[in-house]
Amino acid sequence: MKWLKAALAAVVLALISLPLQATSVSPPIARIVAAADAFLATLDDTQRKKIIYTFNDADQRARWSNLPVAMVPRGGISLKDMTAPQKAAALKLLATTLSPAGYEKVQQIMEGDEINQQQSGRRNSSAPMFGRDLFYLSMLGKPSEKTPWILQFGGHHLALNITLVGERGVLTPTLTGAQPAIYRLADKTIRPLKGESDKALALLKSLDAKQRSQAILGYRVANLVLGPGEDGKTIEPEGLKATDMTASQRTMLLDLISEWTGILEADAAAARMTEMKSDLNDMWFAWSGPTEVEAGSNVTAYYRIQGPHLVIEYAPQGGDPAMHIHTMYRDPTNDYGAKLISK
Repeated sequence: MKWLKAALAAVVLALISLPLQATSVSPPIARIVAAADAFLATLDDTQRKKIIYTFNDADQRARWSNLPVAMVPRGGISLKDMTAPQKAAALKLLATTLSPAGYEKVQQIMEGDEINQQQSGRRNSSAPMFGRDLFYLSMLGKPSEKTPWILQFGGHHLALNITLVGERGVLTPTLTGAQPAIYRLADKTIRPLKGESDKALALLKSLDAKQRSQAILGYRVANLVLGPGEDGKTIEPEGLKATDMTASQRTMLLDLISEWTGILEADAAAARMTEMKSDLNDMWFAWSGPTEVEAGSNVTAYYRIQGPHLVIEYAPQGGDPAMHIHTMYRDPTNDYGAKLISK
């Protein structure tokens, strides 16, 4: 019987240890705040004053753009002006706040900007317009597990506005873009917005003739409608409504939306997708432009996804539109966490 008692004791010990292991993992907001505090601890007083703005600073809140920082100055401190330990801590904060896929997307956008600089730097190397270090970090409010604060990170073709209110994280408004939108790095082809392009095209191709006639707009949209400087603006939904899609097409639509919702860390992304699923019957998908794409290239048409709590825009730019893309992700009811803060 001794062996039986020993076995039972081992089972009990294992069962007791399971909850302890599970609860030892801190919630996302605690990890994010710890990473933010660790980054701030690397700064001197002058740098901290440059990084932290008051939470209600409306000017800083809207100081983001798709344009280079030389054309639209950002607040905060650039990676270029940080020491190596400060830069490492800043990037760790970013990686902690984002999902692995979201962090990879951001890194690919920044690397593309470095390639942009290499291609243009021969003409103006003394005053670079582009580059992986010309991205700025700022905060509105101090990092907190309870009170609202905003983490901003961005530069050319990138503007992350992450509002954190306790355990709730809001990624809108956020701009992601790419130029070049296709490049080679270490013998690999990189497309930062691959999913945003390929999944949209797959959804379009799944539509029958009647659905396509509804989804494809009768006029051309050339640029973001709700881009930088358009906070508070609304647009009427148009195109094909999700209630007129098949079940598989509705699943494809949600999967396409996840390219933006999935940038933020897993818990916040899951909560956002739950909201998107509940809004699905009131979602719209609209397309404007070419419907054919070369294999391995990017969509050169504008498209929009819209719902009660969502506007996504994908807008290729002039020149070679497959190589220069802007996208916008908004929740008109909750940009900068407005709905959460008002509760």
